[in-house]
Amino acid sequence: MRFRRVFFLYSLILAVAVSLAAYAAPSEMMGQMAPSGGDGKLHRVALIIAQGGLGDQSYNDLAYSGLQAAAHDYTNLVVQPIQSQDIVAQGASILQQAAANKFDLVINLEFSLADALNQVSPKFPDTQFAMVNLEVKQPNVTSVLFQEQEGSFLAGALAAMVTKDTSITGINAEKVIGAIGGTKSTGIDKFLVGYQQGAQYIDKDTKVLIAYSNAFGDPAKGKELTDALFSQGADIVYQVAGGTGAGVIQAAKEEGHYAIGVDSDQDFLAPGNVLTSMIKRTDLAVYDLCRDLAQGKLMGGKTRFYGLANDGVGLSPMKYTKKMVPASYLARIEQIRGDVVSGKIKVWNVIDQGYPDWWKQ
Repeated sequence: MRFRRVFFLYSLILAVAVSLAAYAAPSEMMGQMAPSGGDGKLHRVALIIAQGGLGDQSYNDLAYSGLQAAAHDYTNLVVQPIQSQDIVAQGASILQQAAANKFDLVINLEFSLADALNQVSPKFPDTQFAMVNLEVKQPNVTSVLFQEQEGSFLAGALAAMVTKDTSITGINAEKVIGAIGGTKSTGIDKFLVGYQQGAQYIDKDTKVLIAYSNAFGDPAKGKELTDALFSQGADIVYQVAGGTGAGVIQAAKEEGHYAIGVDSDQDFLAPGNVLTSMIKRTDLAVYDLCRDLAQGKLMGGKTRFYGLANDGVGLSPMKYTKKMVPASYLARIEQIRGDVVSGKIKVWNVIDQGYPDWWKQ
């Protein structure tokens, strides 16, 4: 039996004024199997969209593509993205109303709602929840943690090699790179600390400039901050700011320098000016959760990890820039990747370890 894939929750729309949209196409790696009915039972899935919203061409869109792919592959899933103009303020209400309206699985992408989920989930023991990016220790919550610091370490290492090679177009003589975070928080600094550590693993004298946009949907702010970093000598800027990062990439294109994308493969946004992207496979994580629900196998109370070892994070294929980067640099990145996976290189994780002494932001 084939079920409708989109379920319009009118009461939730009226209660919290959410908007529903479809922006991203299913991942090329998922959504291609012959449709299956799973365990034969209808399961409803809500995906709560984080700050920046759908259309960010990054974190939210990639996660949503995993939801779409799961709906294609499992016909017993009814899926619903839910977003709000103020997800931080309305998030607790959205979580509660999604559970009250009989969604079987509520996947939360918004980092700031961990405490709210910890309070809401015990009230709905028959509902499965998932928390992306933080652990929530409840029997009906599956936590999903990405090792973003590992992928960011590779991005920093590559940036440090490229920034001192003036034979590469757009690179100046200064060993300066930059990064822009969407907000000053451990969830964002997890990326930035890994990036700086990777850069200074290559060359301890690499200067890493950090700025915060305090917004995830403000491209103009992203461009302004990136222009400022370029004026201070940076020629490569890593964006960890969701939709704000579109401005980072635009600035790199206009100035003839480089951006590093985040979450999804953003290289296509400015071919030749996005050095690489640090891909965080939220699509895979969302797909895995939905698949397990569709098959009747999803059990809460556990934490899932996605890192370099299982291709949960990593650098993009560098479709537009690979030929301009010396092969020896790319080989070094592969070696470093292997050393991180084996444990030979220990990458700092601010979530577990706090901030290192060398982090002076």
